[in-house]
Amino acid sequence: MAIIIPRLEDLPEEFPVFPLPGALLLPGGQLPLNIFEPRYLAMVEDALGQGRYFGMVQPDRRLAQGETGPGLYRTGCLGRISSFEETDDGRYLIALTGVIRFTIVEETGLRRGYRRVQAGLAGYAADLSPEPLPLPFPRQILLDALGRYFAAAQVEANWEAIGQMSDAALVTSLCMACPFSPEEKQALLEARDAAQRAEALRALLEIDAFDGGPGQDKTPKAS
Repeated sequence: MAIIIPRLEDLPEEFPVFPLPGALLLPGGQLPLNIFEPRYLAMVEDALGQGRYFGMVQPDRRLAQGETGPGLYRTGCLGRISSFEETDDGRYLIALTGVIRFTIVEETGLRRGYRRVQAGLAGYAADLSPEPLPLPFPRQILLDALGRYFAAAQVEANWEAIGQMSDAALVTSLCMACPFSPEEKQALLEARDAAQRAEALRALLEIDAFDGGPGQDKTPKAS
């Protein structure tokens, strides 16, 4: 089945946002979410009736708490609900597919408890391109870095599944799934394009492998 790519002019510029630290959504990626808080249940219900769109954005730990909640990074990713299921206990299990990054212009207040923003999308129009940029280095270099990362983390990799993924899908999946810090995930989101994101991903894999695996304290130690 062909993937329908939306036109920039058909996308909303005001929409709900789901602030979630450590959760990264990238254009073309798919993020599973377990929705159970009443305000976010309301957000999903409203989104389902209004084009299925809402944005993912991370709280910025450097910013002070505001009237509507924690301060947010200005860059997030607009997603569209591509599947959803309601559980017997009233939760929503959804898959959110990344469409395009956005820059928050301003918050527009709360609606049914969840936050909404006015956002600019035009600066990220290239995210809608059906032709992904090629890797800026041979694929094997990324696979070698990934192998060292998995070895340091003591993780058994499914290399057969990895081998079947396109370059673009592999980079997107690794950026979203690897347990990088919120700040590192934000840097991956804000990369200029797919090529720069791939370079940043390779660097993070190498750093984590060198430092003993993901989740390790990267703070320099006094000698």
